[in-house]
Amino acid sequence: MIKFSNVQLGYGRRSVLNDLNFEIQKGDFFGIVGPNGAGKTTLLKAILGLLKPIKGKIHFLNNGRGHKKNIGYVPQHASVDELFPVTVLDMVLMGRYAKMGIFKRPKSNDYSIAEKMMKNVGMENLAKRNYRELSGGQKQRTLIARAMAGEPNILILDEPVEGMDVQGEIVIMELIKILHAEYALTVILVCHDLNIIANYVKTLSIIHNNTLKLGPVESILNEETMANVYGTQVKIVDIDGQKAIISKLNE
Repeated sequence: MIKFSNVQLGYGRRSVLNDLNFEIQKGDFFGIVGPNGAGKTTLLKAILGLLKPIKGKIHFLNNGRGHKKNIGYVPQHASVDELFPVTVLDMVLMGRYAKMGIFKRPKSNDYSIAEKMMKNVGMENLAKRNYRELSGGQKQRTLIARAMAGEPNILILDEPVEGMDVQGEIVIMELIKILHAEYALTVILVCHDLNIIANYVKTLSIIHNNTLKLGPVESILNEETMANVYGTQVKIVDIDGQKAIISKLNE
Protein backbone atom coordinates (compact mmCIF):
# COMPACT_ATOMS: atom_id res chain seq x y z
CA MET A 1 0.00 0.00 0.00
CA ILE A 2 2.81 2.42 0.88
CA LYS A 3 6.43 2.24 -0.22
CA PHE A 4 9.35 4.34 1.03
CA SER A 5 12.32 4.45 -1.35
CA ASN A 6 15.56 6.04 -0.06
CA VAL A 7 13.53 8.58 1.92
CA GLN A 8 15.02 11.27 4.14
CA LEU A 9 12.64 13.25 6.35
CA GLY A 10 13.17 16.45 8.27
CA TYR A 11 12.41 20.13 8.59
CA GLY A 12 14.40 22.64 6.57
CA ARG A 13 18.01 21.54 6.76
CA ARG A 14 17.48 19.46 9.90
CA SER A 15 17.29 15.77 9.14
CA VAL A 16 15.19 13.60 11.46
CA LEU A 17 14.98 10.21 9.70
CA ASN A 18 17.35 8.83 7.07
CA ASP A 19 17.60 5.92 4.63
CA LEU A 20 13.99 4.80 4.92
CA ASN A 21 13.40 1.81 2.64
CA PHE A 22 10.35 -0.24 3.55
CA GLU A 23 6.85 -1.18 2.47
CA ILE A 24 3.55 -1.38 4.33
CA GLN A 25 1.64 -4.28 2.83
CA LYS A 26 -2.08 -4.39 2.16
CA GLY A 27 -3.97 -5.77 5.14
CA ASP A 28 -1.06 -5.40 7.55
CA PHE A 29 -1.37 -4.28 11.18
CA PHE A 30 1.72 -2.07 11.27
CA GLY A 31 3.07 -0.65 14.53
CA ILE A 32 5.41 2.32 14.98
CA VAL A 33 7.29 2.76 18.25
CA GLY A 34 10.33 4.62 19.52
CA PRO A 35 11.54 6.84 22.36
CA ASN A 36 10.09 10.33 22.76
CA GLY A 37 11.53 12.68 20.15
CA ALA A 38 12.74 9.83 17.94
CA GLY A 39 10.62 10.88 14.94
CA LYS A 40 7.30 9.04 15.23
CA THR A 41 5.31 12.21 14.48
CA THR A 42 7.60 13.05 11.56
CA LEU A 43 7.05 9.62 10.03
CA LEU A 44 3.31 9.88 10.59
CA LYS A 45 3.15 13.25 8.84
CA ALA A 46 4.96 11.78 5.84
CA ILE A 47 2.55 8.85 5.60
CA LEU A 48 -0.39 11.26 5.83
CA GLY A 49 1.08 13.34 3.01
CA LEU A 50 1.59 16.37 5.27
CA LEU A 51 5.40 16.34 5.05
CA LYS A 52 7.35 16.03 1.81
CA PRO A 53 10.62 14.09 1.86
CA ILE A 54 13.89 15.99 1.73
CA LYS A 55 14.90 13.31 -0.72
CA GLY A 56 13.58 10.00 -1.97
CA LYS A 57 10.04 8.96 -2.88
CA ILE A 58 6.94 7.83 -1.01
CA HIS A 59 4.65 5.81 -3.25
CA PHE A 60 0.99 5.20 -2.44
CA LEU A 61 -0.09 2.09 -4.33
CA ASN A 62 -3.51 0.90 -5.50
CA ASN A 63 -5.34 3.83 -3.93
CA GLY A 64 -7.30 5.10 -6.90
CA ARG A 65 -7.19 8.77 -7.81
CA GLY A 66 -5.83 10.14 -4.55
CA HIS A 67 -4.49 8.47 -1.43
CA LYS A 68 -5.85 11.12 0.92
CA LYS A 69 -9.43 10.05 0.18
CA ASN A 70 -8.55 6.49 1.14
CA ILE A 71 -6.83 7.18 4.45
CA GLY A 72 -8.77 7.44 7.68
CA TYR A 73 -6.86 9.28 10.41
CA VAL A 74 -7.63 9.03 14.12
CA PRO A 75 -5.75 11.66 16.17
CA GLN A 76 -5.37 11.60 19.93
CA HIS A 77 -8.73 12.66 21.33
CA ALA A 78 -7.04 15.24 23.57
CA SER A 79 -5.74 17.07 20.48
CA VAL A 80 -9.20 17.62 18.94
CA ASP A 81 -10.53 21.16 19.27
CA GLU A 82 -13.65 21.17 21.46
CA LEU A 83 -14.40 24.88 21.06
CA PHE A 84 -17.51 24.39 18.96
CA PRO A 85 -20.46 22.41 20.35
CA VAL A 86 -21.02 19.54 17.94
CA THR A 87 -22.91 16.31 18.42
CA VAL A 88 -21.46 12.84 17.96
CA LEU A 89 -23.35 12.56 14.66
CA ASP A 90 -21.96 15.88 13.45
CA MET A 91 -18.43 14.79 14.33
CA VAL A 92 -18.80 11.48 12.47
CA LEU A 93 -20.31 13.22 9.43
CA MET A 94 -17.09 15.25 9.16
CA GLY A 95 -15.50 12.06 7.92
CA ARG A 96 -17.70 12.29 4.82
CA TYR A 97 -16.42 15.72 3.72
CA ALA A 98 -13.73 14.34 1.42
CA LYS A 99 -16.39 12.31 -0.38
CA MET A 100 -19.19 14.87 -0.56
CA GLY A 101 -17.28 18.17 -0.61
CA ILE A 102 -16.84 20.45 2.40
CA PHE A 103 -19.47 23.01 1.34
CA LYS A 104 -22.15 20.48 0.38
CA ARG A 105 -24.89 19.22 2.65
CA PRO A 106 -24.91 15.55 3.67
CA LYS A 107 -27.25 13.32 1.71
CA SER A 108 -29.16 10.28 2.90
CA ASN A 109 -26.26 8.01 1.94
CA ASP A 110 -23.87 10.07 4.06
CA TYR A 111 -26.18 9.79 7.06
CA SER A 112 -26.57 6.05 6.50
CA ILE A 113 -22.82 5.49 6.47
CA ALA A 114 -22.32 7.71 9.54
CA GLU A 115 -25.03 5.82 11.43
CA LYS A 116 -23.51 2.49 10.45
CA MET A 117 -20.09 3.53 11.70
CA MET A 118 -21.51 4.83 14.97
CA LYS A 119 -23.18 1.46 15.45
CA ASN A 120 -19.91 -0.33 14.64
CA VAL A 121 -18.18 1.48 17.51
CA GLY A 122 -21.11 1.34 19.93
CA MET A 123 -21.98 5.04 19.81
CA GLU A 124 -25.35 4.91 18.03
CA ASN A 125 -27.30 5.64 21.23
CA LEU A 126 -25.22 8.78 21.85
CA ALA A 127 -25.60 10.29 18.38
CA LYS A 128 -27.22 13.48 19.72
CA ARG A 129 -24.86 13.87 22.70
CA ASN A 130 -22.49 16.83 22.70
CA TYR A 131 -18.99 15.60 21.87
CA ARG A 132 -17.49 17.70 24.67
CA GLU A 133 -19.55 15.80 27.26
CA LEU A 134 -18.16 12.38 26.36
CA SER A 135 -15.63 10.34 28.30
CA GLY A 136 -12.16 9.80 26.84
CA GLY A 137 -13.06 6.35 25.55
CA GLN A 138 -16.30 7.59 23.99
CA LYS A 139 -14.45 10.42 22.27
CA GLN A 140 -11.93 7.97 20.88
CA ARG A 141 -14.66 5.69 19.54
CA THR A 142 -16.34 8.71 17.95
CA LEU A 143 -13.09 9.68 16.22
CA ILE A 144 -12.68 6.12 14.96
CA ALA A 145 -16.22 6.26 13.55
CA ARG A 146 -15.38 9.59 11.90
CA ALA A 147 -12.32 8.08 10.23
CA MET A 148 -14.29 5.01 9.11
CA ALA A 149 -17.09 7.18 7.67
CA GLY A 150 -14.69 8.11 4.88
CA GLU A 151 -14.64 4.42 3.83
CA PRO A 152 -10.84 4.16 4.00
CA ASN A 153 -8.67 1.21 3.11
CA ILE A 154 -5.89 2.53 5.37
CA LEU A 155 -6.63 3.44 9.00
CA ILE A 156 -3.97 5.42 10.86
CA LEU A 157 -4.20 5.87 14.62
CA ASP A 158 -1.99 8.12 16.74
CA GLU A 159 -1.80 6.89 20.35
CA PRO A 160 -5.44 5.66 20.39
CA VAL A 161 -5.33 4.53 24.05
CA GLU A 162 -3.46 7.50 25.50
CA GLY A 163 -4.67 8.35 29.01
CA MET A 164 -7.02 5.37 29.33
CA ASP A 165 -7.18 2.75 32.05
CA VAL A 166 -6.48 -0.90 31.28
CA GLN A 167 -10.12 -1.77 30.57
CA GLY A 168 -10.48 1.24 28.27
CA GLU A 169 -7.34 0.23 26.38
CA ILE A 170 -8.68 -3.28 25.81
CA VAL A 171 -12.05 -2.00 24.55
CA ILE A 172 -10.45 0.34 22.01
CA MET A 173 -7.83 -2.13 20.80
CA GLU A 174 -10.36 -4.96 20.42
CA LEU A 175 -12.55 -2.55 18.41
CA ILE A 176 -9.62 -1.72 16.12
CA LYS A 177 -8.88 -5.44 15.76
CA ILE A 178 -12.48 -6.14 14.70
CA LEU A 179 -12.55 -3.27 12.18
CA HIS A 180 -9.19 -4.42 10.77
CA ALA A 181 -10.63 -7.85 10.04
CA GLU A 182 -14.17 -6.88 9.02
CA TYR A 183 -13.16 -4.16 6.55
CA ALA A 184 -9.84 -5.71 5.41
CA LEU A 185 -8.09 -2.54 6.53
CA THR A 186 -4.42 -1.77 6.50
CA VAL A 187 -3.89 -0.43 10.04
CA ILE A 188 -0.97 1.81 11.01
CA LEU A 189 -0.68 2.31 14.76
CA VAL A 190 1.59 4.72 16.62
CA CYS A 191 1.71 3.72 20.27
CA HIS A 192 4.20 4.11 23.13
CA ASP A 193 2.69 1.19 25.08
CA LEU A 194 4.84 -1.82 24.18
CA ASN A 195 2.37 -4.25 25.77
CA ILE A 196 -0.31 -3.06 23.31
CA ILE A 197 2.16 -3.36 20.44
CA ALA A 198 3.24 -6.85 21.48
CA ASN A 199 -0.28 -8.25 21.44
CA TYR A 200 -1.91 -6.60 18.43
CA VAL A 201 0.44 -5.62 15.62
CA LYS A 202 1.81 -7.97 12.96
CA THR A 203 4.71 -5.88 11.65
CA LEU A 204 6.70 -3.64 13.97
CA SER A 205 8.90 -0.68 13.07
CA ILE A 206 11.20 0.75 15.73
CA ILE A 207 12.69 4.20 15.25
CA HIS A 208 16.26 4.21 16.51
CA ASN A 209 19.37 6.20 15.60
CA ASN A 210 17.45 8.24 13.00
CA THR A 211 16.24 5.28 10.96
CA LEU A 212 13.90 2.28 11.12
CA LYS A 213 14.38 -1.29 12.21
CA LEU A 214 11.40 -3.40 11.22
CA GLY A 215 10.11 -6.92 10.83
CA PRO A 216 7.53 -9.37 12.18
CA VAL A 217 6.68 -8.44 15.76
CA GLU A 218 7.58 -11.95 16.98
CA SER A 219 11.19 -11.56 15.87
CA ILE A 220 11.89 -7.86 16.37
CA LEU A 221 10.28 -7.36 19.77
CA ASN A 222 12.93 -8.95 21.96
CA GLU A 223 14.75 -8.05 25.14
CA GLU A 224 18.04 -7.17 23.46
CA THR A 225 16.46 -4.76 20.96
CA MET A 226 14.32 -3.09 23.62
CA ALA A 227 17.40 -2.58 25.82
CA ASN A 228 19.32 -1.00 22.94
CA VAL A 229 16.48 1.30 21.91
CA TYR A 230 15.15 2.40 25.30
CA GLY A 231 18.32 2.13 27.36
CA THR A 232 16.77 -0.08 30.02
CA GLN A 233 16.61 -3.80 30.66
CA VAL A 234 13.25 -5.49 30.13
CA LYS A 235 11.80 -8.96 30.55
CA ILE A 236 9.27 -10.33 28.04
CA VAL A 237 7.02 -13.00 29.51
CA ASP A 238 3.97 -14.93 28.34
CA ILE A 239 0.93 -14.83 30.63
CA ASP A 240 -2.09 -16.87 29.53
CA GLY A 241 -1.19 -16.38 25.86
CA GLN A 242 -0.59 -12.63 26.21
CA LYS A 243 2.87 -11.04 26.09
CA ALA A 244 3.87 -8.70 28.91
CA ILE A 245 6.92 -6.44 28.86
CA ILE A 246 8.29 -5.67 32.29
CA SER A 247 11.06 -3.21 33.12
CA LYS A 248 13.87 -4.75 35.14
CA LEU A 249 15.49 -2.76 37.94
CA ASN A 250 19.16 -2.08 37.35
CA GLU A 251 21.26 -4.29 39.56
